[in-house]
Amino acid sequence: MSSRLLSLSLSASRAAAVARQSTPATARTLATVSSVQDVAPRNHKVVIVGAGSAGLSISHQLLRTGKFRQDDIAIVDPAQWHHYQPGWTLVGGGLKHKDELKRPLPELIDPKLKLYNNAVETFAPHDNTVTLADGARLTYDQLVVVPGIKVDLAAIKGLQEAATNPDSNVSCIYTYETVDKVFPTIKRFKQGRAIFTQPTGVVKCAGAPQKIMWLALDHWKREGRYKPSASDSPITITFATGLPQMFGVAKYSKALEELRKERGVEGLFAHDLTEIDGNTAVFKSASGDVVRRTFDLMHVVPKMGAHAFVKNSPLANEAGFVDVDDHTLRHKKYANVWSAGDASSLPTSKTAAAITSQAPILVKNLVAALDGREPPAHYDGYTSCPLLTEYGKVMLAEFKYGGEPKETFGQYGFDQATPRRAFYHLKKDFFPWVYYKAMVKGMWGGPKGFLINTN
Repeated sequence: MSSRLLSLSLSASRAAAVARQSTPATARTLATVSSVQDVAPRNHKVVIVGAGSAGLSISHQLLRTGKFRQDDIAIVDPAQWHHYQPGWTLVGGGLKHKDELKRPLPELIDPKLKLYNNAVETFAPHDNTVTLADGARLTYDQLVVVPGIKVDLAAIKGLQEAATNPDSNVSCIYTYETVDKVFPTIKRFKQGRAIFTQPTGVVKCAGAPQKIMWLALDHWKREGRYKPSASDSPITITFATGLPQMFGVAKYSKALEELRKERGVEGLFAHDLTEIDGNTAVFKSASGDVVRRTFDLMHVVPKMGAHAFVKNSPLANEAGFVDVDDHTLRHKKYANVWSAGDASSLPTSKTAAAITSQAPILVKNLVAALDGREPPAHYDGYTSCPLLTEYGKVMLAEFKYGGEPKETFGQYGFDQATPRRAFYHLKKDFFPWVYYKAMVKGMWGGPKGFLINTN
């Protein structure tokens, strides 16, 4: 295993050389930015809505094909900062500070790209037009819709108030504003009932709701405040999830269920948090019953869903996500519209790791479409979830459509359902490094390693 990690480190060095070769001589400074006053209609070969993990990966992979000139590709996003959101679990566990994981968005975008630092108002796919919030109209030959999803604290009654109240023992790793409250809340907790929740429906990284629970458990165990036997443990732990089991993939769910029982965590399955009423958590069970549980500490994962400008557009399916083919990532109705990542209808877990596989496929198929060819590349649903099970160990879940494991290190004889220290260093150290050094620059293909050429 150590030899594999060494190989990754050596690859990182080679990537730096590739980055120098692929970066324009003018240097990677700032993209061309359009201010809100610049409302004249503009035409682009490709308009990409969203500058998150998917938007940055796809835009730079397209640029690296060598088929696009200055401002042929436009990116639309109102954000000022880009965040490495998979790292927020590490922040919640006291392993990182949230500000080390963010970068100014314009600095991440190649100068050959046109950045509209604005929000989208409407899509008109029949007219190949995107209208921005300031009234500007962009026309396109190809459209990529990758704005991610909305994290909605207000969808659970009382959560917004509790999570933002510094005196409350309710916390949440899923927003930049609340993530730095999580670890101080865990540290000061001495005794009582701790509840960790996971909602029904779509969430970013479906493993994260329990990752923070396992880190909290390990912290309390090291402090002598948690014992597997609830009868003499100062702290008791409940995992309340809208799912009927620990995880959506059978192999890893079985291993996590064994961990849950071994560590004395109560499983409250098929229970969806609907309200926080003081120190009472209100759940709705699968049978429709209302279940009330008192708590002394609670970590809550909010409801999530499509952004309104996507959900209310002609591009959306009934659930509000961009309605694309599961394998080509092309829209089912509009042949020049594409999507990937959290905003898409792709039936796989919504993770940054999934984007590492989706982005090269979307790029190859979009370029083929520009050339008048049918999409040649097919996505198999690959995604990954590095599940922190304690400080120093990670269960590296990797799988594809149908919940079938697709493990990178299986060929070396490693069962990835077994938590390992080497996987922990991938999660804690390598992935955050490679994200900003290569992934957002269009040079990282996940299990395939560094992308030397995107042609």
